[in-house]
Amino acid sequence: MKKEELEKILKAVKNGEVEIDEAIDQIKMAPFRDLGFAKIDTQRELRQGIAEVIYGEGKNAKQIEDIVKEMIRNNQKTILITRLSKEKAEDISPDINLDYREDAQIGIVGEIPEPVKQGTIVIATGGTSDYRVAEEAAVTAEVLGNKVLRLYDVGVAGVHRLLANSQYLINANVVIAIAGMEGALASVVGGMVDCPVIAVPTSVGYGASFGGLSALLSMLNSCASGVSVVNIDNGFGAGYLASMINQRTSETV
Repeated sequence: MKKEELEKILKAVKNGEVEIDEAIDQIKMAPFRDLGFAKIDTQRELRQGIAEVIYGEGKNAKQIEDIVKEMIRNNQKTILITRLSKEKAEDISPDINLDYREDAQIGIVGEIPEPVKQGTIVIATGGTSDYRVAEEAAVTAEVLGNKVLRLYDVGVAGVHRLLANSQYLINANVVIAIAGMEGALASVVGGMVDCPVIAVPTSVGYGASFGGLSALLSMLNSCASGVSVVNIDNGFGAGYLASMINQRTSETV
């Protein structure tokens, strides 16, 4: 239940338009909708400012459809579906009107809000191989109402590429640094900017990278202050966190 809907119920009680017991019943139904295979958290936007997101992996197309329809019935205007394969997206009914972003493996239903007036999230990647994770972060942040600037393939193996874009990094509200291999990009970026840096280790690399574990440990041990780290390949988590930071700081500008 959104804040506006709760206010509407409480005003109706105040004005004598709705009985207290009826209002209680409406609010009781708000915490979640039970579909049997899923319990949809309809109050998440009220609590956290961002509505529930569907994790597509492990769900079939019909389950995703049913969840989306229930969210729409509960007035959710923007629905984000992460880790959605192309094959599964093609199986979802055209009635859903799915906007599928294959590069990010993200599906979008509904409207994408206008970005906040101030504040840019800059997404920098070590290499082109980090592209899918970067797009997951970028599309997530855009769907949550942020202006995003992509700086791809600016890794430390050719650090002049990063330095040539230093002005964009310096002017950012948040930087998401995405890299595999040894994950050094996050430390370099962390030493250049005065804003929060969210580091995303990726599973890109040769054998000793251990599927991203090497980059994860490097980022956790960064000597640059102001660097936080999300899980391996977790572009969604980085985009979500960056949105929370950007929108909070933009409100104070």
